[in-house]
Amino acid sequence: MATAYIWPTNTLQPPKSFEETIIKNVSIVDVKTGKIAKHQFVLIEHSRITKIDSTNIIVSDDALIIDGTDKFLIPGLWDMHTHSDQHSEWLHHPLYIANGITGVRDMSGQLNEKDSYWVGSKERLQWNKDLELNTRVTPRYVLQSSYQMDGVKAIPEDAPDFFKLQNPSQVDSLLQFYKNEKVDFIKVYQQLPKDTYKTLALKAPEYGLHLAGHKPMFLSLEDAVNLGQRSFEHGRIFMYECFPETDSLKHSTNWKAYFSKSKAKIVHQFDSVQAKALMRLMQQKKAYWTPTLQTLKFEANAHKNEFTNNENLKYVTNIRKRLWWKYDTDHNKEKNLERKGENVSEQFFEASKNQLSMAHRMGVPIMAGTDVMDSYVFAGFSLHDELYELTSAGLTNLEALQSATMVPATYSNAIEDYGTIEIGKKADLVLLDKNPLQDINNTKSINGVLLNGVYYDEEKLRELKAFTETAAGSFHMNVKTFVSLLNSPLIRVQFAD
Repeated sequence: MATAYIWPTNTLQPPKSFEETIIKNVSIVDVKTGKIAKHQFVLIEHSRITKIDSTNIIVSDDALIIDGTDKFLIPGLWDMHTHSDQHSEWLHHPLYIANGITGVRDMSGQLNEKDSYWVGSKERLQWNKDLELNTRVTPRYVLQSSYQMDGVKAIPEDAPDFFKLQNPSQVDSLLQFYKNEKVDFIKVYQQLPKDTYKTLALKAPEYGLHLAGHKPMFLSLEDAVNLGQRSFEHGRIFMYECFPETDSLKHSTNWKAYFSKSKAKIVHQFDSVQAKALMRLMQQKKAYWTPTLQTLKFEANAHKNEFTNNENLKYVTNIRKRLWWKYDTDHNKEKNLERKGENVSEQFFEASKNQLSMAHRMGVPIMAGTDVMDSYVFAGFSLHDELYELTSAGLTNLEALQSATMVPATYSNAIEDYGTIEIGKKADLVLLDKNPLQDINNTKSINGVLLNGVYYDEEKLRELKAFTETAAGSFHMNVKTFVSLLNSPLIRVQFAD
């Protein structure tokens, strides 16, 4: 095992970069309007789009020429809820790019020391630099997260006290630390004390930071929105708020157990009037929602072989499948089979989609995210499944595309550089064989990907998938993953909690 741990790991080389790249005779999908401009010529110089024309553009003999005939060009897709670890270079990055995901928001981080498992802003910012230099195969990390702030139980005992956020007096130290780490937002979680959360929310903008993540259980969604939390994660946020016993849930000594036993009641006694008021408030305050429907979909389907026998399991290490996903799957399978003829998790999943439809109609901005590394969520592949679920919840194909392009770029204050195909913007683009406005599943028909102006053709995309499949199945990668999990104090407290 020791030999496997120190065994050198192969690395991927990105494709050659060109000073000029031209895509000829392509149909450009305008994700603002839903219009398609046919027979367009797109010139990319280094990493930016410099010209779009309906007639041929003259380029140098050394330029890379891409034939876009009968193909559709969309902006690179963003996954706005992911998690990355020290092995993402092998297990996640290739799959993102192979699936047309050029940007990700990582919702995890580190404390004051480098962790053996989780990565932090230092690693991600270095990856971004390597992307600009074309020395690493990596998506663009669009915003940098702190470690999850979840109160004293989520923090190792020997970590500096201010990470534990036991009282509001520790907030300034925490915010100053993460400002120095070049973090963009504080990831808030569910067990954060109410008074500490309020101080954190009020002071974060003074440090150039914002709050994103879960809604803490011990205060209302209304309070969290009014205090300025900019994005809320997962499909449960209105479930917690809009049933008769919501106050009992928030003040329970074991809210997790209370929530679990109340799921059927939460679904059947849902107060849509109250929910719409909260949705209206989110729209007014420009609070975004990343519903990550894939997580609830897993819980609803964990007992079905046709769901769990997923062809993408070959891209996941055996260690993760056995130590993490198997326990999660068995637990949810048992719950789903407890009541014959009534799958509460399935009802919960469908209810969350209904609420997503309501929120969308009320004007709540929706961002596509998947919660990569959660059970049966696959880097890259699951974003396409999420787009499909968004459309099944009522979004149009165009609106689903916007949730992974324009909307997250706007949220990230990066719309000047990303999110649409326009002159001056970064050349993060996906070339499709089929029109995604006709069928959202056509986002899977990927012919090529441009990332920072560098072209990954079909052959290279196949190489990326094969690379991760080999890495995930290798003995030494599984050993490295196992050892990094064992040595991580952050993982140990997460599992203990």
